[in-house]
Amino acid sequence: MKFALYFGNRGFMPGELLASARKEMIEAVTKAGHEYLVMDENLTRFGAVETRDEGLLYHDWLKSHEGEYDGVILCMPIFVDENGAFYALRDANVPILMQAYPDEIGKMDFKQRRDAFCGKFAVTDVFYQAQIPFTCLEPHVVHPSSDKFQENLRDFAAICRVVKGMKRFNIGVIGARTTAFKTVRFDEVTMQRYGINVESFDLSELVYEVQHKADDDAKVIAKMESLKNYSDFSKVPTKNFITLAKISVVIDEYIENYHLDAVSLRCWNEMETILRVCPCVLLSELNDRGIPASCEIDVCSAIAMRAVSLATEKPAACLDVNNNFGEEENKAILFHCGPVAQTLMAGKGQVTEHKMFIKNDPGCGWGVNEGRIGAFPTTFTNCFTEDGKIKFYVSTGKMTDDKVEDAFFGCCGVLETDNLQKKLINLAKKGYKHHTAISIGNVKDVLLEAFTTYLGYDIIDID
Repeated sequence: MKFALYFGNRGFMPGELLASARKEMIEAVTKAGHEYLVMDENLTRFGAVETRDEGLLYHDWLKSHEGEYDGVILCMPIFVDENGAFYALRDANVPILMQAYPDEIGKMDFKQRRDAFCGKFAVTDVFYQAQIPFTCLEPHVVHPSSDKFQENLRDFAAICRVVKGMKRFNIGVIGARTTAFKTVRFDEVTMQRYGINVESFDLSELVYEVQHKADDDAKVIAKMESLKNYSDFSKVPTKNFITLAKISVVIDEYIENYHLDAVSLRCWNEMETILRVCPCVLLSELNDRGIPASCEIDVCSAIAMRAVSLATEKPAACLDVNNNFGEEENKAILFHCGPVAQTLMAGKGQVTEHKMFIKNDPGCGWGVNEGRIGAFPTTFTNCFTEDGKIKFYVSTGKMTDDKVEDAFFGCCGVLETDNLQKKLINLAKKGYKHHTAISIGNVKDVLLEAFTTYLGYDIIDID
């Protein structure tokens, strides 16, 4: 990420502390692996902002770099002037991190005392009054050279990624909602108002494109090689494997031509009856490529997958909250047929035939990527649209290394989370579906900050 750096000043405070702050903040941001923009230190005293005119100078400088930065770090080495900060950042339109220096015991004389602990409230109050959104992270004051500030930068970068990635993106919906699943209904107009543009494709278009691609098409051959390296296709009949490769090529063409950032696919039952495959492994591969891909036209899950994946920088998965795990009240089995990214799995998947379809129509269900989900801390989340709003829940837990019996079909793992029974009741009572989106890592606070402070989503507490 790239951060624009802002340094505040106030005339009667010890301005000499600003020179070292500039150096320390640049070092901290660089150490964290990020880039920075900083105003020329010769434009104002120490390159910091105090007066309204200096705030306007910074405002125009920032405007000249619009689109180049993902967030602003408002550094308060001392009790800074809030008016300069207001004029400087009122049109930033990106997340703003409030960072204030701590005072040190033994350095509390007038030449060394910072008072940023107190001064931070002056800035946040004015920003609150002016409805300029901002982020505060624990602790209230923190030195840029500290390990704790490195954690702050990690979380702030994640917040910036989520905000930037969710403010405006395109999702491709391939096929109509599966008739049996009213649970995945959504309001496309509401999504558009939140910057989520939906592009719809009739499934017959995909079927036509697949049926008219030659087996020796260069893209198809290349895709077959790529898929062979991705999962174990050794059991899949050649004809079905070629069809899977063709479907993947067509979806890739949709992604390229329509600039799609996520997709949701009608995965049954026309794929099976007409094309004689299940597309699960293709969704798995898309997810591992960083393109959130949900099955069963669950568009809301695809949105949640994108959000959690942006926060973790890892693939996400859409899973059924599917089974109890024996008598363990805080554990449940999460499952889907096989769209889980290999990155989230304990080992390489095995592409098999779908056991639900094989009962009535053998040979029609090749494409399930079977395996087990790995053990890792996780954040699980989902959303729905209602009354013109997008409503999210976010919770945390861990995917355990508990063994699920070999006879359990598909790709699954065991989720452990506190107060699971309460959460299940809340999911049912508050209108959420049986799907949830997971990724690796605890990013609940990151998502809540991005969702509520910057994106305007409603949050429903299930914890």
